[in-house]
Amino acid sequence: MRKLSLAMFAIAMMGTAAIAQGKANYSGTWSLDKEKSTFSSPMRPDSMTLTVTQTAKEITVDTATKRLPPPEVVGPNAPAGAPPVGPGDGQVRGSGRGFGGFGMGDGSATYSLDGKELKVEMDGPNGKMPVVYKGTLEANGSLKLSTSRTFGGQMGEITMTTKETWTLSADRKTLTVDRENSTPRGAQTSKLVFIKG
Repeated sequence: MRKLSLAMFAIAMMGTAAIAQGKANYSGTWSLDKEKSTFSSPMRPDSMTLTVTQTAKEITVDTATKRLPPPEVVGPNAPAGAPPVGPGDGQVRGSGRGFGGFGMGDGSATYSLDGKELKVEMDGPNGKMPVVYKGTLEANGSLKLSTSRTFGGQMGEITMTTKETWTLSADRKTLTVDRENSTPRGAQTSKLVFIKG
């Protein structure tokens, strides 16, 4: 009888853990751990903070990034002491173009947690552009987020998509974001690790 009671208790505990995991809550302030993160771009942020608010139906992510100082200018018109790199005038070394772009920019985004798409309009390179947000809280507690932006470019309509998978550590103090940015030029992946503040 005692063995049966212990077995039932163990099953109940596993069920409770599974339910708790399935209802994972990502709310809080998360600070980027640069040393544990890997970036697809050679340029890294100086710091990044996610402020997350989660309810039963949706999750809102506010992103604030501090970037490193502007790249130094090299070439004939560069400051004294800067090495020349070619015949160009005012060439930029280490420009990080694209780092603050899609999937890495600041601002606020709200996702429904039931898999429904939320469509909004925001300012883009050539005026207003449609943005589609989609989120799903998986049974295992992971969070799937996707953002799709479409705008007109010189070569026609361009769509850029960011897909993220969020997971929490067992102690709920570390957030790992596996991110894939897809553009007409191909896909780039990053792994961002955040510590709860």
